[in-house]
Amino acid sequence: MIRDAARLNHLLTQLYRFVQDECIPLEAEIDRTDVLPESIVARMRELGLFGHSIPEAYGGSGLTTEELACVNMVVSQAAPTFRARFGGNTGIGSEALIADGTEQQKRHYLPRLASGEITGCFGLTEPGAGSDATALATTARREGDYYVLDGSKCYITNAPIADLFTVFARTDPDDPGAGGISAFLIERGTPGLTTSPAYRMMGQRGSPVGEIHLEGCRVPASALLGGEPGRGFRSAMKALNKQRINLAGLCVGPAIRLLDEMLARAKSREQFGKPIADFQLVQQMIAQSNTEIHAARALVLETARARDRGEDVTMTASMSKLFASEMCVRVADRAVQVYGGGGFIADNPVERLYRDVRLFRLYEGTTQIHELNIARLTLRAPLHDARHHLLHQRAE
Repeated sequence: MIRDAARLNHLLTQLYRFVQDECIPLEAEIDRTDVLPESIVARMRELGLFGHSIPEAYGGSGLTTEELACVNMVVSQAAPTFRARFGGNTGIGSEALIADGTEQQKRHYLPRLASGEITGCFGLTEPGAGSDATALATTARREGDYYVLDGSKCYITNAPIADLFTVFARTDPDDPGAGGISAFLIERGTPGLTTSPAYRMMGQRGSPVGEIHLEGCRVPASALLGGEPGRGFRSAMKALNKQRINLAGLCVGPAIRLLDEMLARAKSREQFGKPIADFQLVQQMIAQSNTEIHAARALVLETARARDRGEDVTMTASMSKLFASEMCVRVADRAVQVYGGGGFIADNPVERLYRDVRLFRLYEGTTQIHELNIARLTLRAPLHDARHHLLHQRAE
């Protein structure tokens, strides 16, 4: 749902200029140094990027899902590391708190997340609990008015620099499933919580990803998200459903950028006395890329609108993430192909983005997990029901 088209267009124009004029010129340096300059983080705070999806009542912009999808398609036209820096606050790092936090928890943390004063992260994945998110080994045992947490998390975006950790742990050892999982809001500096240095990664350099270690980490019962045990897995799924739409939008932006780079190269590089853009097999790669970008964009926006209407988007969010992430990697591969040998040389945008976007097929659910989810949900809902729904929507 777009509430004010003129206001949204102004925001998108402002963000496009920020991406083109301030972010893209820094990409090569960040890829070499693995450091995002603090000056650009300060600009993100000035522009309000940390609070886009946080409700206005708590200091954010309160963007709808569709508005946020449009924003994501613009900001992700620069290297993904830029959006990752503020994305924890305006995405997965705050969404569980927005959905299920107590009023006191929201008022204490959301304004600071929205301003960028603090950085949030989402501590769910473990060495033995990735695709099977219910297989958590991290535990939280009740001791009077406190919980004591033990365990570790891995592959957590912004963990090395985060100030606020949404950590998922098993509070009921007798319930091995989702019902035994709770979520906790833990601040950096809490005794027993430490983080690893950032991993050195294939791509998305400048985005610190690392581990969270909990050893006898003692937190008050007020740190329990929502104030009730056993609700953590539901909170995680709510956050992930929205984040999958966000991530799908974040796959469309790099694909648009890659297509632009592909077109520029195809028009300027000559072989056999003419631009390679004149060759039909090069045109085929361009046509396939442009078509898939449009298809992904349409799927993302319709899923976002459905979520704004209050519909269950569990399946279409999975479809959006699956299709958009696979599409983006295919476009990146074609862009390298159009560049020829130059596409394999470091320090050009196509080579960097090729490495960056490979991660999209892994996080927020791997391609294979989404295929299983979509198949399971499709088998539950007969095809004629889906057709009836589409016809109903068209009639409206």
